[in-house]
Amino acid sequence: MATKQKHIGLVMNDGYLEPFEDAIRGRHDHALWKLNQLTRNGKKTLSDFANGHEYYGLHKTARGWVFREWAPNATELYLVGDFNDWSETVKYRAKRIEGTGNWELKLSEKAMKHGDLYKMRVHWNGGEGERIPAWCRRVVQDEATKIFSAQVWNPEPYKWRKSRFKPDVSPLLIYECHIGMGQDAEKVGSYTEFKDNILPRIVKDGYNCIQIMAIQEHPYYGSFGYHVSSFFAASSRFGTPEELKALIDAAHQQGVAVIMDIVHSHAVKNEVEGLGNLAGDPNQYFYPAIATNILLGIVFALIMVKTTSFISCYPTVNTGSQSFISTDFASTASPQCFIIVMDSARHSVTTETILMVIRMITPSVISRWPTS
Repeated sequence: MATKQKHIGLVMNDGYLEPFEDAIRGRHDHALWKLNQLTRNGKKTLSDFANGHEYYGLHKTARGWVFREWAPNATELYLVGDFNDWSETVKYRAKRIEGTGNWELKLSEKAMKHGDLYKMRVHWNGGEGERIPAWCRRVVQDEATKIFSAQVWNPEPYKWRKSRFKPDVSPLLIYECHIGMGQDAEKVGSYTEFKDNILPRIVKDGYNCIQIMAIQEHPYYGSFGYHVSSFFAASSRFGTPEELKALIDAAHQQGVAVIMDIVHSHAVKNEVEGLGNLAGDPNQYFYPAIATNILLGIVFALIMVKTTSFISCYPTVNTGSQSFISTDFASTASPQCFIIVMDSARHSVTTETILMVIRMITPSVISRWPTS
């Protein structure tokens, strides 16, 4: 007599799901398959995969610069910018890494400098276009033309005054804030103004943590930061990355922890500023269905979940999302920010929505994501 198969955990805890167990088990098995694929059957961790921003994008090296981009549909890819008069030149032409959808360009130290503006010029079968690299860490907008461009950012390293910080989480008293809207002046506020004018008031009122909204770059200010265009760039409309670090440093010096919202469920489809049609393939980052941004969010959540070493996991009371908190700053590469909130943009997520998203995570979409 055949032994009855044990219920999968989700069904074991919710009997109403039993009629759908076969479908749930199938999706669960596929998730495990994908996990093994991303980790090469455990040869590396999911965190290693999630640290794609350390591989892709523009990076300074001991010998110069290296630039990498994932653009499977591209036929040619150039960097254009202040350093080559915004023209396609052989020197700045990237090469496809054989057997992958990745492109790579290595340059000498003198090939570009701190502050240079640049973009990619991507060619594909039937077209071409200028694009902002998906993994760039600095994007600025021209005040006259309103055009967004990536910017080479290689300043002197910021010197942290508070190199170690342990948050007081009993209890954690969180003040949610927005840098640009945190003051009464009729303008967009800055990181420095928030540090000097708003932070002292927060401390005086007894809070020991701030949760900063709208940090990721977004072209439409009225979106409150939820129309993300560059997931790895702190918004330049509030100041420089070093000024953001100074704000976080000042908060830590006063015993205030810092949460930075990661909005991974919303992304603009803009082609000029965002990820839309990056290399002539509108489905590279977006799935052509009603849950487009939800799926994009899941993909980017995989990438962005490893910003520092996460030791503990706490459920947030107000949204049901997860706050990942590092309590060991000595082991982290970036001690300046210890909490990342995986925020679902404060929308209620129903079981039906979750199941719909699960059904969408199929090899036709997710398997195209780079695994190295």
